[in-house]
Amino acid sequence: MKRYLVVMSHPPHGSIHVQEQLDVILTMAAFDRSVSLLFLDEGVFQLLRGQTAQQYLHKETVAIFDALALYDIDDLWVETESLMEKGLSLGQLTLPVKPIARSGINALMSGFNVILGA
Repeated sequence: MKRYLVVMSHPPHGSIHVQEQLDVILTMAAFDRSVSLLFLDEGVFQLLRGQTAQQYLHKETVAIFDALALYDIDDLWVETESLMEKGLSLGQLTLPVKPIARSGINALMSGFNVILGA
């Protein structure tokens, strides 16, 4: 079975990019694809508790993130340097993610057949 890694590097609200990525993620998972997520750069803000999309007139993504476990999407990583650069900590995040150092990302990626995202 192919393993897919989706890199989430965009901020949560401001465009429909994240919503489109989440649609792709759930579609792949619905067809029994092995999907994992890596949050880095501005993408770490997607995990922040207490945010709302109302001011941006976009669909809420929090409910979709809550549904990831229902689709057996349990492998979630966050780059520790991105968290530090944004002044965030693991305790502020809404999902149980595994921290990974920037130096370990290439090794992580080598374990996947397909990498999506930009």
